[in-house]
Amino acid sequence: MTSGSAQPSHVRTRQWRGGKTTADDFPLSELRDRVADADAAVWVDLCAPSEDDLRLVADVLGLDHVALEDAVTHRERTKLDRYTGYLFLNLYAASAAKGRLALHEVSAFVCDRALVTVRDDDAFDMDGLVRRWDDDLSLWRRGVADEAENVRSLLLYGLLDQIVDGQLDAVQALDDETDAVEELVFDDAPQGREIQHRSFRLRKNLGALRRVALPMREILSTLLRRDTELVPDSMRPYYQDVYDHALHVGEWTDGLRDLVADLLETRIALQDNRLNEVMKKVTSWAAIIAVPTAVTGFFGQNLAFPGRDASSGFVVSSVVLVVLGVGLYGVFKRNGWL
Repeated sequence: MTSGSAQPSHVRTRQWRGGKTTADDFPLSELRDRVADADAAVWVDLCAPSEDDLRLVADVLGLDHVALEDAVTHRERTKLDRYTGYLFLNLYAASAAKGRLALHEVSAFVCDRALVTVRDDDAFDMDGLVRRWDDDLSLWRRGVADEAENVRSLLLYGLLDQIVDGQLDAVQALDDETDAVEELVFDDAPQGREIQHRSFRLRKNLGALRRVALPMREILSTLLRRDTELVPDSMRPYYQDVYDHALHVGEWTDGLRDLVADLLETRIALQDNRLNEVMKKVTSWAAIIAVPTAVTGFFGQNLAFPGRDASSGFVVSSVVLVVLGVGLYGVFKRNGWL
């Protein structure tokens, strides 16, 4: 899960114009001049930002202190806030391996010609996002985002697509973990403690992923609303694709949560069945053992009865012991109790 980081501050910048990178890693002090270029788009990435860097970016772009506080506060909920002149988003990238889920918080300010990302550490694959943006330059060449005001939509699309794709990969990994737990539940030699531990860890991870993934549907739905005019018509199909993936993540996560709950109930039912089998076997053997006890008790009583002092009494008692014991064993075996 996201947590505080003591790593040093790191700033990364880039500027595009006409579908081409015109400046990379320019000093933050040049931000005002870069943003003033009406034909260019600027990206600023603040990793573990210092107060001075935050203040400079806020002054240049006119960011509200409330939004800045949300950007540096850990474990804020997934959300989209609209401010005058810009949007603020708080998102969570997800990754899962060996049944363990990791969430990495990423905040973003979407201005007219600038995108600012804020994160606490370098766990989020920012290099992968930059490569995705570079691949999406073909959209510029096809005229999808040839206007400066549309560039922010393309940059935001790349960020959202990266986030949702990561959540899809995470839920796929958790699905694989669910399959592994299912195999353990139906194993002939079940490992109760391991099943219990992995099942509850899986439910916890699915709950955490669900909390950060479900709001993505609301965020994308808000962006796609025509009355908001946040997404140009040329970019709408791309955002719709991300929205569909976000729906898939939510539905998949809900389905897995139900499946894990069913697995836990199935495990309890199987335990009850195994206990019943054990009790039937114990009861059967107890009944078989009770027969010789009863017979020997009868023949050992201190009362006179026919054959007590004769050898025929021993023969009769032995035959009764064997016949009743074998008979009970056969009955229990035929009924599946033994």
